[in-house]
Amino acid sequence: MTTLIDDFNRRVRYVRISVTDRCDFRCVYCMSEEMTFLPRAQVLTLEELSMVARAFVELGVEKVRLTGGEPLVRRGIEQLVSEIGTLGLKDFAMTTNGAGLVKHARTLRDGGLQRLNVSLDSLDADKFRQLTRTGDLHKVIDGIRAAREAGFERIKLNAVILKGRNDDEVLDLVEFARREALDISFIEEMPLGDVSDHSRAETFCSSDEVQALIEARYPLVPTTESTLGPSRYFRMADSDSRVGFISPHSHNFCSTCNRVRVTVEGRLLLCLGNEHSVDLRAVLRRHPGDMEALKTAIIEAMPLKPERHHFTTDGDVQVVRFMNMTGG
Repeated sequence: MTTLIDDFNRRVRYVRISVTDRCDFRCVYCMSEEMTFLPRAQVLTLEELSMVARAFVELGVEKVRLTGGEPLVRRGIEQLVSEIGTLGLKDFAMTTNGAGLVKHARTLRDGGLQRLNVSLDSLDADKFRQLTRTGDLHKVIDGIRAAREAGFERIKLNAVILKGRNDDEVLDLVEFARREALDISFIEEMPLGDVSDHSRAETFCSSDEVQALIEARYPLVPTTESTLGPSRYFRMADSDSRVGFISPHSHNFCSTCNRVRVTVEGRLLLCLGNEHSVDLRAVLRRHPGDMEALKTAIIEAMPLKPERHHFTTDGDVQVVRFMNMTGG
């Protein structure tokens, strides 16, 4: 077997690998202000992470995305990137908050990383600090520009829009993307982890609402473009920037889901919105260096992939794990 196919005939072509649960930000929709992070022994080593990526590629996966927490706070991240960068992937990407890109962008690009998604929810420095609790907007913008200078193309912004918090900045974010020659995806907030900062029922803002705000200025033309992820992409007639929407609530994409995730502690998570998982860390440590044992565990996990998630918008927490454990 060289490809991974679940019980609903969906082929897994994309794996998101969390390299750390730690982050230098504390974004209000992602984690609590006071967090307890995993002991080092419970986190996959760089060697284990590299082996996991290689196993998925040998099973037909075409895209690997490194996530966190914040992947750039993981010591040795550049070494891991250079190892995965040799696997011949169709797409090798990373999601980052951007604050470390001034330091790391050039080495990441030289190591084979192809694309970057940068989380950016506000262009107002004070509001940005409120949403991230610790973030410096100027470092992120400098990081985006450093990444472009390092040779990264089609850098994409990810913006989680919360009603009453940053929905008044949708057009500003689109303008920024146009000005800086970036793509941008707007993401509906997902009910993961018990956040105390806001009521999710009150702040939920659908992709349709965001799209209407944009189309008041820029008509959007749907495209069939894909990065193997869940974004639905649109174009504007007078710009090369793409606008995407990730809509786990309003436009459920489960029927075409081609993704699985590996958490920082080595759980193969078959669905972001469910707890169906297999402990790959146990396999890695029970059979060190045994690629066949690891691939067998991955193959045997495929029937656990559920047909769909069941997110709601009423503020109920469907999954207690915080986003920093899986990187979204």
